[in-house]
Amino acid sequence: VQLQASGGGLVQPGGSLTLSCTASGHILDRYAIGWFRQAPGKERELVASISWGGGSTYYADSVKGRFTISRDNAKKTVDLQMNSLKPEDTGVYYCAAGVTQGAVISGSNDYWGQGTLVTVSS
Repeated sequence: VQLQASGGGLVQPGGSLTLSCTASGHILDRYAIGWFRQAPGKERELVASISWGGGSTYYADSVKGRFTISRDNAKKTVDLQMNSLKPEDTGVYYCAAGVTQGAVISGSNDYWGQGTLVTVSS
């Protein structure tokens, strides 16, 4: 089972990016998924999560109203649409899978993908 995050890059403040998390096997239609980020010199933090069915989402206060998480289980993808990006959004973004959304929020994830770097800078 593998998770793969993609879509990172360099963007100016106020710009947008969409990150995608894809998975092999049946992981994406049986697990809650979370997007985490780790900024230089800081601990990894949860940015957003979504339940396996997509009916429940969670956002960190710092990204509410700017980021949107969504999933398409048929395509085995979970996207993170990031708008109005700020320099403090810079970091390596990871997707992770947990058996429940509560597990994702608590950091008890069963699977982690490699990160994708997002740099917000002018």
